[in-house]
Amino acid sequence: MRNLIKNIIMVVLLLLLIAGIFSLVNTTQTQPTKVGVNRLVAEINASDVSKISIQGNLVNATLKNTSSTVIEVTKESTQTFSQLIQPYKIAPHKLESIDIKVQSGSGWKYWLSIFGPYMITFLLIGGLIFFMTRQVQGANSRAIGFGQSSAKQTKPDDKNKKTFKDIAGAKEAKEELEEIVDFLKDPKKFTDMGAKIPKGVLLMGAPGTGKTLLAKAVSGEADVPFFHMSGSEFVEMFVGVGASRVRDLFNKAKKAAPAIVFIDEIDAVGRKRGAGLGGSHDEREQTLNQILVEMDGFDPNLGVIVIAATNRPDVLDSALLRPGRFDRRVVIDKPDIKDREQILKVHVKNKPLAKDVDLKKLAERTPGFTGADLENLLNEAAILAVREGQKRVQEKNVLESIEKVMLGPQRKSSVMTKRDREMTAYHEAGHAVVAHFSQQCDPVRKVSIIGRGMAGGYTLSMPTTDVHYKTLGKFKDELAMAMGGFVAERTIYGDDALSTGPSNDLKQATQMATNMVMQYGMSDRLGPRQYGDNEEMIFLAEEIHSKKNYSEKTAELIDAEIMRLLEGAKSQAQEIFTEHHDQVEKLVAHLKEKETVEQEEFRTIMGPRPSDKSEMPKINTDT
Repeated sequence: MRNLIKNIIMVVLLLLLIAGIFSLVNTTQTQPTKVGVNRLVAEINASDVSKISIQGNLVNATLKNTSSTVIEVTKESTQTFSQLIQPYKIAPHKLESIDIKVQSGSGWKYWLSIFGPYMITFLLIGGLIFFMTRQVQGANSRAIGFGQSSAKQTKPDDKNKKTFKDIAGAKEAKEELEEIVDFLKDPKKFTDMGAKIPKGVLLMGAPGTGKTLLAKAVSGEADVPFFHMSGSEFVEMFVGVGASRVRDLFNKAKKAAPAIVFIDEIDAVGRKRGAGLGGSHDEREQTLNQILVEMDGFDPNLGVIVIAATNRPDVLDSALLRPGRFDRRVVIDKPDIKDREQILKVHVKNKPLAKDVDLKKLAERTPGFTGADLENLLNEAAILAVREGQKRVQEKNVLESIEKVMLGPQRKSSVMTKRDREMTAYHEAGHAVVAHFSQQCDPVRKVSIIGRGMAGGYTLSMPTTDVHYKTLGKFKDELAMAMGGFVAERTIYGDDALSTGPSNDLKQATQMATNMVMQYGMSDRLGPRQYGDNEEMIFLAEEIHSKKNYSEKTAELIDAEIMRLLEGAKSQAQEIFTEHHDQVEKLVAHLKEKETVEQEEFRTIMGPRPSDKSEMPKINTDT
């Protein structure tokens, strides 16, 4: 489209130039008046003609008046001026005082006036052919380059480049990648020990943990060419294009060796082969086959290190993961409390913080957050501070942003009836009281009946330290906490008044109990065994051939065990709710008055808890 507009502008400018030239040729100081021969003879007889100019078949006579009027007479091209005026018997002395000149056809203006019309035609046709040829050449060049890779090479002098110093946390991952960079900078100290440079490094981790950021740091640290490309850029609807782009990418890298190739989201082309039913899968598999050959095939691939990133390592083909292709697999976990504090320090460099903002406390309140989540959290806090007209980001802005990132924005415009408001207060009080008086539940940080996102209210419970394992006792206490809202509504309002509020709680509790029975072996009747295929179905063919690995009789036992866990959780929640009914009423009164109860006030209302053990985060919401 851009080339078409450019060509149209060039044609218009060319036409304007030609028009200007012709206007220059045809423009004279005085435009002649066309008259007949009788008028010319009358003017000569009246001695009003000062000079006559004859050129071709035109006779121009300049009159003696003050305005120097020019009259023009057209004669036959083979007729002379004498022959023209001979029939009119003009006296000779009348012609003697007139300056008569015969001009021959010469000069660039003359020839341009003759050949100009023909030149315009040829120029227009030639210009049209030229522009059409350029369009065809452009289409041919795009067609030829269709199979070439669109890999972009990072410039070493990029002002926005990242280094390992700019990345907080991920210590082990940085050490692995620093070793790769060190190998490229000084390979001799490794080769002297008989060590070979790794051919591939696979970065694996949840979304937002910093895989692409680490690749950018490698680009900034390495003094070698760095080519980066997305996995989805290989695959097109045309067969063979992906494989051609892979070949072109590795050819570029080999010419620039030693070099690094970074493929982001490699699972777009690296999924398991042989499970598709044809169609687009064939093109993707050809692309994967070419990657396998280029990384470790018959021809040696020297001096090119491939770094790939994915958050789905479980779907990658086994041939891609074997040693010799991806020799190293670097797992990037979600940051722990220390890493979160370091990440927060990186992201607050350009944000003015108030003195009451404690990054360590903020790290404690954000278990399970990735680096991207923390960056988004501080950005939301800064936006909120600007909206409220503050010059610094306050602690209340940060705490508000945590809940906004986890649950969504407040539904301030939502108006609840008095009964719905009271029911929501009892529901959240049920969650909170069960969590507080259950030994292995996380501490309750906040209880609110203000709607957020899809939740009508929420009880926020979070641990104070990072814990990587959950016990059977903790699962049971969390199940009881999930049942707290259901038990509260049933106890206060009776069976006939049960609402749809606990639907999300029941869904979470059922999924938790199912995992306990089928995945974690937490059932004495079923024993230490996993039931069912827990892997996610990737292809239609796998889904067709998948089947349960247990009998129908076992399925009945699974259902019975799930129901037993849920009934036990409900009984535990009912017992705690009944025993501490007075605290529930106090909490409900505070919620109806203030809508939100923070941790300190909540502990004052409830009193001491059985234990201060804390593990993984848990949020209970009602929809």
